[in-house]
Amino acid sequence: QVQLVESGGGLVQPGGSLRLSCAASGFTFSSYAMTWVRQAPGKGLEWVSDIDSGGGSTYYTDSVKGRFTISRDNARNTLYLQMNSLKPEDTAVYYCARVGLGGNALDAWGQGTLVTVSS
Repeated sequence: QVQLVESGGGLVQPGGSLRLSCAASGFTFSSYAMTWVRQAPGKGLEWVSDIDSGGGSTYYTDSVKGRFTISRDNARNTLYLQMNSLKPEDTAVYYCARVGLGGNALDAWGQGTLVTVSS
C-alpha cells in the first residue's frame, strides 16, 4: 500500500537548520509530483512547497522562499525539505503528500513530523 513516512523534525533555535525527509513506498515515486504542507499549532493547513515528478520544477510559498529547498531522489524514493534560517513562525507539523495524477488533489499523506523553532 501507499506509504509516506516523514522524519527529521525536532527542536532547533531560531536561525538554525533542519532537513526533513519523506520515504515513499507502495507506488512509483518517480511518476508523481510531491508537496510539503504544514500545520502550525491551532491553525489550518498551509501549503509550503511543490516539486514535479522529475525534480526539475519547484514552487514555494512566499514566506519560505530563499530559506527552504525542496528536492527529491527518485532512485531512493525520498523527498526532502532543507530548511535554513528557521524562524519561530516555522513551528509546525510538516507533512509530505503525493499529488494525484490529475494534479488537483493530494491523495496520500504521511503522519507528519514536528518542527519546533524556539530559543
